[in-house]
Amino acid sequence: MEDASASAISASTLSSIAARVSTPSYDRSALRRSVVHIGVGGFHRSHLATYVDDIARQGNQGWGIVGVGVLASDERMAAVFERQDCLYSIIARGADESEVTIVGSIVEYLHVIDDYTPLIDRLAHSDTQIVSMTITEAGYPVDDESGEFVAERSAPTGVFALLAQGMERRRESGGGRLTVMSCDNIVSNGRVARTATLGAAAAISPGLAEWVDANVRFPNSMVDRITPSTTPSDIEWLEREHGVIDGWPVVAEPFRQWVIEDDFGGDRLPLESIDVIVTDDIEPYELTKLRLLNAGHSCLAYLAALDGYVRVDEAMADPVLRAFVTALLHEEVKPTLPRAAGIDVDDYIDSLVERFSNPAVGDQIARLCQDGTAKFPKFLLPTIRAGLESGGIVTRSALALAGWCEYLATSENPSSDPRLGQAVGFAHRSLVDPGSFLDFADVFGTGLADSNHVRSAFATALRALRADGVQSTVRETT
Repeated sequence: MEDASASAISASTLSSIAARVSTPSYDRSALRRSVVHIGVGGFHRSHLATYVDDIARQGNQGWGIVGVGVLASDERMAAVFERQDCLYSIIARGADESEVTIVGSIVEYLHVIDDYTPLIDRLAHSDTQIVSMTITEAGYPVDDESGEFVAERSAPTGVFALLAQGMERRRESGGGRLTVMSCDNIVSNGRVARTATLGAAAAISPGLAEWVDANVRFPNSMVDRITPSTTPSDIEWLEREHGVIDGWPVVAEPFRQWVIEDDFGGDRLPLESIDVIVTDDIEPYELTKLRLLNAGHSCLAYLAALDGYVRVDEAMADPVLRAFVTALLHEEVKPTLPRAAGIDVDDYIDSLVERFSNPAVGDQIARLCQDGTAKFPKFLLPTIRAGLESGGIVTRSALALAGWCEYLATSENPSSDPRLGQAVGFAHRSLVDPGSFLDFADVFGTGLADSNHVRSAFATALRALRADGVQSTVRETT
C-alpha cells in the first residue's frame, strides 16, 4: 500500500521531494538535446545518464539526453517515463549505507517500433552531437573473429540500419559532424560500432559510407558499474524509507568508472569536469575490466547457479566459491593483462572481490547467467588462448566453462541467450561425450576445440561436476 505522505516522481513534485533526496537543481527544459541514447536500461541510467546529470548540475546546459527504445519490451519504460516526466531515482547501495539521487538528464523518450521517423529526425537534428548505445554484446552485426560486418545479422529495423538512415538524413540536411559512442562491454567497442555503422551505411549507398568515414568519430570506451535488475522490494524500500514513489528506480553500487578516448566528431563532452579517465590507448583498461570483472562474473555465475545460489553476494560469502574467483583472477587472468597506467591489478582484483560481495546491491545470479554465448568469447576465451600461448594455467577457466555446460544441460529454465537453443543442444551432446561441448564453433571457434590441453581439462572438470558436485570439484580445483 502506498504511503499517503509519499510523492510520485514528476516535474511538479521535485520541490517537495527535494527535502528527502537529492534532486536536479537545474532547469531541465533548458538542456540541449545533444545526446541520443539507444537502449535505456538500468546500466545506461546508472552510468552515462548520471555523468550527464553531473554536467547539468555544474550549470552546463549544453548536454541533455533523448532516450530511445526500439523493442516492444521497451513499452514499460516508455510508460514509466511518460508518468514521471523522464525522471527516475538511482539508489547507490554501499555495504553500510545507501544514497538516493533523482536524475534529470534524460529529457525526452522515444519508443519507436512501428514508425521510426521520430528517431531518424532526431538523429539528423543539428542539436544531436552524440549517439550512444547500450544494446548488449549480441546487438552488433560484426563477426567476433574476423572483425568484419555481417550483413545477414543487420536487420532493416536493427539499431545500425536505423542509425545509417538517420545519418543519411543528416548528410542531406547538413546536420554536421557526429560522435557514435558505444557503452557496451565489448573490446574496442568504438571500432566495432564503426564497422557496424559503415556496413549499414554502405548498404544504403557508397556515398553515405564515405560521408560517415569523413564526418563521424567512434571513440573506444570502457564502462564499469555493477547494476542489478530492479526488484519490487527496491521500489517498496524507496517509498518506505524516503517517501518517493518511482515506477522503475535503478539500483547500483556506489563505484562507477568511465575511460574513453578523446576522439569526438561533434561537440565534445566536458570530460575535465567529471571523473572520467581520458586516454589515447584504451586497450589496457578494456582488457583489465573485461577479463577481470566481466569474466569473473560469468565464471562465478553458472557454478553458483548449480550450487543453488540466487544472489551474487551470497555466492561470494561461500568460502569455496570466493576462493575460486580470487584464485582465477590472480593466477589465470592477471598474467595475461597489459599494464594500464594508474591501475594496480592486485588492488583492482581485491576491490572486485569486495564489490561482488556487497550484500546491499543484491545482484542476481540469473542476470549474470544471461547471454553466455556472447559473453564468454569476449570475456574469458581470450584469457584461455593467452594462457595456452604462454604455458599458463587454464584449469579454473575450463571449470567455469564446464559449469556453464552443466547449467545448460540441467536447467529447466535457463537465462536468456541469443543462441540458447544451439548452446543447450551442444550441452546435451556432452552427456555422451563431455568434450563435444567445445565443438560449438560459433562460440569456441576451432583453436580451443583442437587443444588437447583445454579439451582434457574441460572434460575432467565436467565429469567431476557430474560425479561429485560443485563444492567438491571447485575445492579440488582451487
